[in-house]
Amino acid sequence: MKFSEQWLRSWVNPPVSRDELVARLSMVGLEVDSVTPAAGEFSGIVIGEILSTEQHPDADKLRVCQVSNGSESFQVVCGAPNARSGIKIPFAMIGAELPGDFKIKKAKLRGVESNGMLCSASELQISDDNSGLMELAADAPVGGNIRDYLGLDDASIELGLTPNRGDCLSLAGLAREVGAIYAAQVSPLAIAPVAPAHDEVRPVEVLAPKACPRYLGRVIRNVDLSKPTPLWMVERLRRSDIRSIDAAVDITNYVMLELGQPMHAFDLAEINGGIRVRMAEEGEKLVLLDGQEVSLRADTLVIADHQRALAIAGVMGGEHSGVSSKTHDLFLESAFFDTIALAGKARSYGLHTDSSHRFERGVDSQLARQAMERATALLLEIVGGEAGPVIEAVSQADLPQIAPITLRAERIDQMLGMQMDAAEVERLLTALGLSVSAQGAGVWQVGVPSHRFDISLEVDLIEELGRLYGYNRLPVRYPQARLAPQAKSEARAELATLRRLLVARGYQEAITYSFIDPKLFALFNPGVEPLQLANPISADMAAMRSSLWPGLVKALQHNLNRQQSRVRLFESGLRFVGQLQGLRQEAMLAGVLTGSRLPEGWAQGRDEVDFYDLKADVEALLGSAGSAQEFSFVPGEHAALHPGQTARIERDGRLVGFIGALHPELAKTLGIDQPVYLFELVLAEVAQGRMPKFSELSRFPEVRRDLALLADRELPAESVLACIREAAGEWLTDLRLFDVYHGKGIDPHRKSLAVGLTWQHPSRTLNDDEVNITTQNILTSLEERFNATLRK
Repeated sequence: MKFSEQWLRSWVNPPVSRDELVARLSMVGLEVDSVTPAAGEFSGIVIGEILSTEQHPDADKLRVCQVSNGSESFQVVCGAPNARSGIKIPFAMIGAELPGDFKIKKAKLRGVESNGMLCSASELQISDDNSGLMELAADAPVGGNIRDYLGLDDASIELGLTPNRGDCLSLAGLAREVGAIYAAQVSPLAIAPVAPAHDEVRPVEVLAPKACPRYLGRVIRNVDLSKPTPLWMVERLRRSDIRSIDAAVDITNYVMLELGQPMHAFDLAEINGGIRVRMAEEGEKLVLLDGQEVSLRADTLVIADHQRALAIAGVMGGEHSGVSSKTHDLFLESAFFDTIALAGKARSYGLHTDSSHRFERGVDSQLARQAMERATALLLEIVGGEAGPVIEAVSQADLPQIAPITLRAERIDQMLGMQMDAAEVERLLTALGLSVSAQGAGVWQVGVPSHRFDISLEVDLIEELGRLYGYNRLPVRYPQARLAPQAKSEARAELATLRRLLVARGYQEAITYSFIDPKLFALFNPGVEPLQLANPISADMAAMRSSLWPGLVKALQHNLNRQQSRVRLFESGLRFVGQLQGLRQEAMLAGVLTGSRLPEGWAQGRDEVDFYDLKADVEALLGSAGSAQEFSFVPGEHAALHPGQTARIERDGRLVGFIGALHPELAKTLGIDQPVYLFELVLAEVAQGRMPKFSELSRFPEVRRDLALLADRELPAESVLACIREAAGEWLTDLRLFDVYHGKGIDPHRKSLAVGLTWQHPSRTLNDDEVNITTQNILTSLEERFNATLRK
């Protein structure tokens, strides 16, 4: 919201400086983003009138002008294309100083003397328009100070309002706030109904009363849109960052800024029959005022006549029904549209307008008639015409209803930490337009006006009191509570521990969006319907992720595209599985790695990472809570992973996660030309471990046996190791697979597995006979179960 300080002070003028006003607005939650002077610093510039012009004798693009300052005339050489006799312009006389410390002196241009300078708006830093001289109104007083005439000792103040404060998207709302802050008198507009001069109406039919509970229309005949918008209005609009177009459009924009009610003016000749407020037909076409043609959806509210759609309600009008220089009769619209019905509609069509900005945040449901009368009066004053009666269609049942709220002094004390005087409570709330009636000692019944649709609870009222009283004036107290230390389970690995572990292994933490491109979702989860957002930020962020991999792979792509070939990333976050009914949200831990195994260095090899590098990292995670032996890796399948390089991670038969290489086809689609490996784990399973317990170190020697076993080539090594553990007895302390071989000298259908077994007894030395018997039991068990034999 951008507005002119002078305009605001015409409504309410507290005795404070601009800086104090800006600081206080920010303190009450209306954050000021910027303060921009209405014009640059200059002096000595008056209103001049060009009396005559003639061609410069030695320059085609220069003209010699005779300019009056009201008391005498001066010869000025000017190159502006619109320099002509009879117009009034800013005249910088000799001695004047323009922005940038540019002083005007007598000069000769191509041999012709020039006594001053005629100025454009950009040269005075009033606007960016440098197309020609700034033309002033015909009744501008020649010789008057241009700064005083245009009121340039002013500033444009821009507010960054939160979405719940739609009531402050107008001068009326801001004046109400400032009046409450400073207990200053607000001078509201006196808006009187305009008496009809004829009885022509167009019937209004509202077919979607929930989306449009109130619609007002009025026919205004015989307007003259060739008449210019008054300079005072143009300036107020400009300082509010709205460009002047024509009188009819300017007036509707002006009323929107002034009162907060978006309006629209139709060319009456383009309306066939009456007005119908309805939902669009699927695929219905409409060419908008900005020239683009849109294909409407069935959930879009439109303003239509009896033949076609005229406008997207609350967003933008159609090109064919808009006013133009040929328009003689207007149909003026003022309506209340439901916030939910319009939420996100403008953005879904790639639009954002001042009107949609207000309707999406909320507009006063009782304001439409007042705005209609104000706009009608301004139109008749500026472009003439004859107003007809106002026709209104209203559905009282669908209008917002706000119930009275009970406010208690004890609750104020509790929430603000101080006692507030009853008179102060009533003054602050009354200043905001709320009705307050005492219901006993320390209890009030508060009626909420229609413009404060953000207030519905007692805490909302207390927030208003704290805001207006001043957060900086509230007492500061330290909380008093018994802060006992929290018990921390030793059987769990905290997320912070897992993060540190991954960072120590060379990973960097990434944070990606929970919503992703539906196309990317389909690549990682083909055939699965994503959970779609009803109101996405953009089309490529419309689906909730069911895995952390899409975001991590996108971050990986970003790095690879910037010549970062060695990447290790991890992320912890939620995934969303299923639809709204039965939606499952799970905390996950995922990672991705690619590139060389070690950072580049003269003493280090250039080997690329492989599946087992990733498996080692995952095993470290699984073992962080002390229960690594409870997890198993089994061959698996996943649509996003390479067949044959994919493993399921299970715990007691439950799926814990996946690990594997990115599918080659998927990598090709994503433009990744180097091997990529990924893992994703259910965080709750990884974090849950076993309580550590003490066991005394044995003082007796270890005994080791190495076995080379021949087994079926397709037999997982994990099955062999599990069988060995079962048969090795309770004194087995370590079991390692240290070599796998298949090739020359071995049956092509077999492979050799070399394992090292270590035994140690806690209270005595094991003898060779015990170890040999155990070893023989292991070999017998392996042969019986897997036909695995000792390699000879």
